[in-house]
Amino acid sequence: MSSEALAPARTPAVQTKLPAVGTTIFTVMSALAAETGAVNLGQGFPDFDCDPRLVQAVTDAMAKGLNQYPPMTGVPVLRDAVAAKLEALYGRRYDPATEVTITAGATQAIITAVLAVVRPGDEVIVLEPCYDSYVPNIELAGGTVVRVPLTPGTFRPDFDRIAAALSPRTRAIIVNTPHNPSATVWTREEMLRLQELLAPTEVLVISDEVYEHMVYDGQQHQSAARFPGLAARSFIVSSFGKTYHVTGWKVGYVAAPAPLSAEFRKVHQFNVFTVNTPVQHGLATYMADPRPHLDLPAFYQRKRDLFREGLARTRLRLLPSQGSYFQCVDISAVSDLSEAQFCQWLTREVGVAAIPLSAFYGDGFDQRVVRFCYAKKDETLATALQRLARL
Repeated sequence: MSSEALAPARTPAVQTKLPAVGTTIFTVMSALAAETGAVNLGQGFPDFDCDPRLVQAVTDAMAKGLNQYPPMTGVPVLRDAVAAKLEALYGRRYDPATEVTITAGATQAIITAVLAVVRPGDEVIVLEPCYDSYVPNIELAGGTVVRVPLTPGTFRPDFDRIAAALSPRTRAIIVNTPHNPSATVWTREEMLRLQELLAPTEVLVISDEVYEHMVYDGQQHQSAARFPGLAARSFIVSSFGKTYHVTGWKVGYVAAPAPLSAEFRKVHQFNVFTVNTPVQHGLATYMADPRPHLDLPAFYQRKRDLFREGLARTRLRLLPSQGSYFQCVDISAVSDLSEAQFCQWLTREVGVAAIPLSAFYGDGFDQRVVRFCYAKKDETLATALQRLARL
């Protein structure tokens, strides 16, 4: 046997496409919470079960033999249900055949929209702080990320800065309301301002609306679908997982005008092809009753108020939580540590995990604010508040 045959195999070197990407803060903090026995209010998912009727609807679909590939765009009955919901809530009719696509969660929907329309050299505006998938999605498409900060402290959009960021190379802007991580909700006036700003341009909108049913204190969710000038240029993204407490099912949807949907589906066909068949049928059956999503604001507002009442007895300063299931707090009166260091300390020493807002900024901007998730059982929140009471 030759010496070459005995030589160890060598894995070829690969130049990374995402050099700035490492282990996410959510993975790090969840692992630390598990290691220390801390209450995990970091990662955004419920610790309670979904409605048993939804599980039964999926089980029934399996038992009926609905277990093979569905249509690439999603089963017609679910696309019909999504179109009916959008029309009932926001007054815009999307053709379920050509303008609604079922996706493997909202994160897949967002990267598919980006890959469908962004080419090398195109610019995409992101409003920071932002969900951590946006920037890598743009970079994988060969686009250039243009970061525009939301106003520190209030997290409201700064339209002068957005206007200044627009250029002939701008292909899209990603908008998120209700907002993760700040829990801010865009107003009708702000959406109208965005519509006015983009009207003379060819800029597309990727509207991340996964928390659309979590808007509180009598406010309305201002979907891009409500505004004709925005709807005509928008991919509207939502999540059944967030709405129905089944984040692990990874099913969402995109609604967009037919020309945009056609481009979206070209990419969707080859990066996912299609989505879990019995879950789609189960969701369609469950959506026949709109009460689960219509009742969601009251469900989460009660949890928000319970959590805020407990936090108000600490030295943490509460920021508004207008929507989503997140609560941000200013830590300035409690600690001189950085946000990231404070979250490590809080997890190890107090027994509650949170997420630093600096993780949602490209430059790690630290404004002494951390984020909790209150999509938890009441007893989970009670335990967390008991521990946080020492602050």
